Amino acid sequence: MALQNFEFCNPTRIVFGKETIQKLNDLIPATAKVLIIIGGGSVRKNGTLSEVETALGKRQFAVFEGIEPNPTFETSMKAVEKIRKENFDFLLGVGGGSVMDATKFITGAVHYKGDTWEIVTHGGKNITQVLPFGFVPTLPATGSEMNCGGVISRRATNDKLPIMNSLLYPLFSIIDPTKTYSLPEKQVANGIADAFVHVIEQYLTYPINAAVQDRFSEGLLLTLIEDGHKTLKNPTDYESRANFIWAATMALNGLIGAGVPQDWATHMIGHELTILYGIDHGRTLSILLPSLMNEMRKDKHGKLVQYGRRVWGLQGNDEEKIIDEAIDKTRAFFESLGIKTYLKEYDVDSSAVEKVVEQLRRHHLTALGEKGNITLEVSRRIVEASL
Repeated sequence: MALQNFEFCNPTRIVFGKETIQKLNDLIPATAKVLIIIGGGSVRKNGTLSEVETALGKRQFAVFEGIEPNPTFETSMKAVEKIRKENFDFLLGVGGGSVMDATKFITGAVHYKGDTWEIVTHGGKNITQVLPFGFVPTLPATGSEMNCGGVISRRATNDKLPIMNSLLYPLFSIIDPTKTYSLPEKQVANGIADAFVHVIEQYLTYPINAAVQDRFSEGLLLTLIEDGHKTLKNPTDYESRANFIWAATMALNGLIGAGVPQDWATHMIGHELTILYGIDHGRTLSILLPSLMNEMRKDKHGKLVQYGRRVWGLQGNDEEKIIDEAIDKTRAFFESLGIKTYLKEYDVDSSAVEKVVEQLRRHHLTALGEKGNITLEVSRRIVEASL
């Protein structure tokens, strides 16, 4: 097998490094009326918002505050109404993945004709017009700063669904690693886990001799393991923080996924755990991935052995033993970040199994994985093994 045909284009300009927020003045039109979109207010407390406002200079701007973790349709629509009423023509998301994902939905909803929830139920494919937008990310994890996807939840219906559209690439993202120094340790750990699983979803499938993507992926995984631990131990170590943040961006900007099969079952099942039980996204992935790796070990045999040898340095000719050890080391890595990897440790009991399966059925997620063979019954076994 060989590298599959692909097209790769990522139009997002990245401005990376210390004291780069001032470059907003060069990146946003001088006549723009800007709506700054933020989350719970941490960017006010740590001074990032003040820097952004200063950099905007004489431009007209306002702040929309209140995007929650796992951004909701309901809150996002309040921003849409404000934009329509007050005629903002440029959006600037300042915050983590939730703020960035919400901004993507918002920019696609402003000019949408009809029921805007259709944007989410159609996976974002029906977006035809957006307002220009850019980001100042403050939490490394999702890669939303350099891709065209996002995830939106709806409280009223217990939905958490992905959207994707080539119009949703940000024009730019200004990434200053120092703006993440004040993050709580839990959020940093979640970010490391999220980025790690983003790589795994594109790498741990079956061998097709995609040498460049494989080596890129393995390098990202090793960087997340090494610099993830360093940045947790010393939050203001710029070198390790910068490496971690750039790895998180590269994990989901399309490069390592070009021309290779992809899985994403861990994410789809994880979304249901988050919407049902409120468990942090990065933690649901850490709970499910070891169980999924074991359940799908025959399908993923070749790549699991490669992963064990190249990422974890495992040796020997007993490939089943290598797979066992690779799965154990993956779980141990998440645990070393302070993440608990069983549902019982989140006070979730066996009743979760049928609830998750029912959500997957309702969302038509009945043929997941790189081969489409993670049926509802397979998903059930993965959740059971995660209890």
